[in-house]
Amino acid sequence: MTRNTIFVAIIWIALAGLIFYLVDNIQNPNKIDRLGENSTVVLKRGLDGHYRAEALINGEKVNVLVDTGATGVAISQNIADKLKLSSINAVRTNTANGDSIGYMVRLNAVQLGGVKAHNVSAMIAPNLDGDVLLGMSFLGRMDVRLFDGEMTIKQVEY
Repeated sequence: MTRNTIFVAIIWIALAGLIFYLVDNIQNPNKIDRLGENSTVVLKRGLDGHYRAEALINGEKVNVLVDTGATGVAISQNIADKLKLSSINAVRTNTANGDSIGYMVRLNAVQLGGVKAHNVSAMIAPNLDGDVLLGMSFLGRMDVRLFDGEMTIKQVEY
């Protein structure tokens, strides 16, 4: 290989990395390092119309889909295994995808930026596509507002 060929290859690799970085930031604007530590978090809506973010569950970083229409927190089997969660008991659930079985668990801590909740009820949903659905068992403890493509979640002290 000539020196010129190596130089061109490095430029192409750098350009591909830059494009990946920009596309990832557009599709996933709510990275954990950008959410800050304030007691109010503002999430930007993704191109698909959903609010996705990086959060901490029991201190582990996970990808979540924030869903005000979901009753609780639902965790995929892969994430449950990663978090070493053990089930309290099995329950029959009725979801938008039909009937299924889920396994009840308690999460020590759920954190989205600086917004935190402890002892959060959740369900391991073995058939869940995706990582974590962050629903009302977490959000119901917060002041949540939707306006102009942003979701504002504010910590509420009881």
